[in-house]
Amino acid sequence: MTKLIRYFTKGEWALWLASVALIVASFAIFDRSSYLTLAASLIGATSLIFNAKGNPIGQALTIVFSILYGIISYSFAYYGEMITYLGMTLPMALFSLIAWLRNPYKGKRSQVAVNSLKGKELVLMFVLAALVTLAFWFILDACNTANMIPSTISVTTSFVAVYLTFRRSPLYALGYAANDIVLIVLWTLASLQDKSYISVVVCFAMFLVNDIYGFINWRRIRKRQASPPPQNVC
Repeated sequence: MTKLIRYFTKGEWALWLASVALIVASFAIFDRSSYLTLAASLIGATSLIFNAKGNPIGQALTIVFSILYGIISYSFAYYGEMITYLGMTLPMALFSLIAWLRNPYKGKRSQVAVNSLKGKELVLMFVLAALVTLAFWFILDACNTANMIPSTISVTTSFVAVYLTFRRSPLYALGYAANDIVLIVLWTLASLQDKSYISVVVCFAMFLVNDIYGFINWRRIRKRQASPPPQNVC
């Protein structure tokens, strides 16, 4: 327990505790019945703080979150979200978990070695994202998905985020931040019909803050990993 407490900085503990407090408070005010949503939100917030440290535990928790979020999305006919998280985010989180475990920084499995992508790979990523988005447009349309446009945009941002996560790039957090913004819009639209979904909006608002921090911290980690080790002076 002492090791775990020291593992996170005071700022990271404050961020996680604030996220948990707001998620629980919004659940108590607007929901009070969907404990699955509460569980998914708490697991998601915890996964993000581990991801921000480059710790593979974050990817393991993302797998659990994807399953729960897929079920929640199905309840409001957000089939795009359900298919995206169960058919793309979940398997990619599994691949990312394996990739992170296979690429530890200096053999330290609690932190992944940060990778930098070249321009050509980024172009390839956006081409693949466009193809995936086009394919999903027809799938979502066939499923009579609610709020088609933001649902389709969510597919694009999700693909970019999971690809960058798999490739161990600090930009993964910006991909998820963009996805958070889309999901805030999606679930705000849902909350206009059912106020209990306001708790989901609060959840993704907190995810947005966590992902922004994740990007900032991964840049610090990359800089630290790139720095030469200190020389011993005799």
